[in-house]
Amino acid sequence: MTAIAVVDDEANIRETVAFALRREGYDVRAYADGVEAWTAFESAMPELVIIDILMPRMDGLELCRKIRAASETVPIIFLTSRDEELDRVLGLELGADDYLGKPFSMRELIARVRVLFRRAARRAKSAGDDDTVVSVGSLDLDPQRFLVRWKGHSIELTVTEFMMLLALVRHPGHVKTRQQLTREGYPHDNYVSQRTIDSHVKRIRKKFEAVDPQFDRIDTVYGMGYRYQPEAAGGS
Repeated sequence: MTAIAVVDDEANIRETVAFALRREGYDVRAYADGVEAWTAFESAMPELVIIDILMPRMDGLELCRKIRAASETVPIIFLTSRDEELDRVLGLELGADDYLGKPFSMRELIARVRVLFRRAARRAKSAGDDDTVVSVGSLDLDPQRFLVRWKGHSIELTVTEFMMLLALVRHPGHVKTRQQLTREGYPHDNYVSQRTIDSHVKRIRKKFEAVDPQFDRIDTVYGMGYRYQPEAAGGS
């Protein structure tokens, strides 16, 4: 049974979310704060985590940071208040895949959980699947397994980051607006802010720069969006 962790200090939200997910067939563990959750995660990491940002003892941002230090692949959904945009953006920069503003529809939360699990399942498929690897210069992306390699180095991206990068790489040299990237990374959300997209692109760049400090393939096109600039023939 698929394991999901729900971390929220508000008992009514925590219990309601846990009940709804259990009814869908998930194995749900609920925690009242980040310390309690992380203590459990050190023994066994769940397959998806739903985290409130504002919590006592250890907030959602710190918990997200710890999860991402242990795993880049565990999907993370933040639950935020409508006025917590700064914290939400920081959470996305730390590696959250998605977020929902309180109050939220339980049906929408379940839909987003399903989307992230479908993407995670594709990441785990065998190398024998038929989807073609997308290659542009020194960059290779495998859409079937969500694998990324740059100049032979493996880059670990979250599923949302992968979908945005793939959208850019499939049309090298072409500008993708933030609205277009929103549709790739957040197909269920028409209200993602531009700062959210900027945060994901910033994190993608940092991951590439960690293995190649000279990486500069993702251009910002001011007033429009972003563009993946292919390498010139014979070099980067």
